[in-house]
Amino acid sequence: MNTINVTIKDRLALITLNRGKSNALNREMITELTDMLHNINNDANIGGVVITGKEHFFSAGLDLIELYSYNEEEIRSFWKLFLDAIAKIVAFKKPMVAAINGHSPAGGCIIALACDARVMAEGKYVIGLNEVPVGIIVPDSVFQLYAFWLGKAHASRSLLEGKLFSPEEALNIGLIDEVVNPASIMTAAERRIRKYMALEPNTWQQSKLNIRKELIAATSADQSELLEITLAQWWSPSSRNLLKMIIDSLQKK
Repeated sequence: MNTINVTIKDRLALITLNRGKSNALNREMITELTDMLHNINNDANIGGVVITGKEHFFSAGLDLIELYSYNEEEIRSFWKLFLDAIAKIVAFKKPMVAAINGHSPAGGCIIALACDARVMAEGKYVIGLNEVPVGIIVPDSVFQLYAFWLGKAHASRSLLEGKLFSPEEALNIGLIDEVVNPASIMTAAERRIRKYMALEPNTWQQSKLNIRKELIAATSADQSELLEITLAQWWSPSSRNLLKMIIDSLQKK
């Protein structure tokens, strides 16, 4: 695997996102992550997953530099792949905790939202969905995932503003569950997930699926019609110009 690292200890799998400086999500990374979770979900020797990033990034979100160069079929295929991956993480039956070790906007936030709990490192980091200011229309399934944790009213306001939260702000609104010293993040994440893993697995897993029934239906539904709206805006001159400005800024860093 080129974009993720996996270690297993005492029935717990640790998945570390490992692609470039900011762990930006591209086709290869999403495919490798989805394939690994599929294998773990079907491995009776693994009882849970902690997913984390590296250095100061959990994940900066979608790799806009790579996506900007895609043609129409490539970008349509990518969005389908990404939405399908999120649906599979939402329906992942085993416990999964996100150890958010740094920045986690946009796509990084979406992956963390699909987990059962989120532990975030304190510091000058941000988390949230900032797609609207970037010129990307958020699919309904992603909004439903945001609202699952924040409630519809707060999710709506935050989404339309493209609000990014500090760790303390995210804790206060229920976006994350715990803020810890960066040096303690893996200890805190493991402590939390092993509480889940200590419970009777079939009871815990079926309860999770029951609680997420509506969310699983929303993320697994056919989103073709809404995706076409998102893609039409992606190719609009205003969005292309905005994306180009953002990419030029990123490439100067």
